[in-house]
Amino acid sequence: QVRLVESGGGLVQAGESLRLSCRASGKMSGVARLGWYRQPPFQRERELVAAISPLGTTNYANSVRGRFTISRDDGQDTATAYLQMASLKSEDTGAYFCNAVLAGTDYWGQGIRVTVRG
Repeated sequence: QVRLVESGGGLVQAGESLRLSCRASGKMSGVARLGWYRQPPFQRERELVAAISPLGTTNYANSVRGRFTISRDDGQDTATAYLQMASLKSEDTGAYFCNAVLAGTDYWGQGIRVTVRG
């Protein structure tokens, strides 16, 4: 079991920055990847925003590449994934979910809302 707790969302103006944090705890040994997904308003599907492997390999959605940066800080039994978002656009608005993959199983945080106006 992996528990994920997100923080850092909120309301910002277009062009501003925001940093999301996701603290992962539990059975961290074997967690293959930490990532961030977002669910735009009125849409059911979540889309991958960014992900990072235990070795630091990253991948990004085309829509955020160059503006968002994902990083992680690993402890013995915990890990924290950060998503630094810059030059935010209104289309970045949505619910952001932290994700961890362990032995082929997806674990999700409760989600955090990001609203970009302007």
